[in-house]
Amino acid sequence: MRVAIGVEYSGELFEGWQIQPHGRTVQNRLEQALSSVAQEPVSVVCAGRTDTGVHATAQVAHFDTTANRPLEAWVRGTNSHLPAGVSVLWAVEVDGDFHARFSAESRRYRYVLLNRRVRPAILAGRVGWIHGDLDEALMAQAAASLLGEHDFTSFRAAQCQAKSPVRMMHSIQVHRYGDVVLFDFHANAFLHHMIRNLVGALVYVGKGRQPVAWMAELLALRNRSLAAPTFAPDGLYLCGVEYPPRWPLPGGGRIIAPPQLLIPEAPCIAPESRSVV
Repeated sequence: MRVAIGVEYSGELFEGWQIQPHGRTVQNRLEQALSSVAQEPVSVVCAGRTDTGVHATAQVAHFDTTANRPLEAWVRGTNSHLPAGVSVLWAVEVDGDFHARFSAESRRYRYVLLNRRVRPAILAGRVGWIHGDLDEALMAQAAASLLGEHDFTSFRAAQCQAKSPVRMMHSIQVHRYGDVVLFDFHANAFLHHMIRNLVGALVYVGKGRQPVAWMAELLALRNRSLAAPTFAPDGLYLCGVEYPPRWPLPGGGRIIAPPQLLIPEAPCIAPESRSVV
């Protein structure tokens, strides 16, 4: 049978999602734990592979197994074999044509940026940090040029393996809550380092180093070397994966978990929004 699971993890404790020989990844530890419960080898496929230091509040994965276990065993039993920093949140049985990656219609990420003079201590590794004053209104204006379908080559890592750099950006929101600036991105899919590169460029605009129109210029130029450096992974969270309603997943197929970091009243999503706020 095929089982879909929801997973959350702290990226600072792992060297990314994807399995590596050294074993210090989320996929490594999750497969080991699931295999212990199943008493057979288990391989997992996720909705979106995250890099070292990137967190997830709503990762979705699936695996196939011949083991007959109660769904709660795939949650509590698996968690008993997992290290601190990663947990299975739920498990549901799905049809064999469900695919955590290819069945997903869109993904949502949030970047949490601490904008104050002093670096974080308690939240070190959980938020990005920039000490210069940022103008969130200018960043929101610049982000407006990213909406719609575009070639995002200027914001794509050199090692990106995606066949096409074209992505559909449904919405971007930029909000400030005191010393915290939140960037919420919703797209059909994202390229390698795409969000961190976008945040880096938006920060240049927010600091006044580049004008608002620079974002549109970068899109048109399709040249990564002309954009800002890749921003730190610390504040990046995979916080939503959306699927068609036909799948019996929590939330009617829309797996969205707002990370209540620092700003409890700030939801991860605004489904009706198609523009920058």
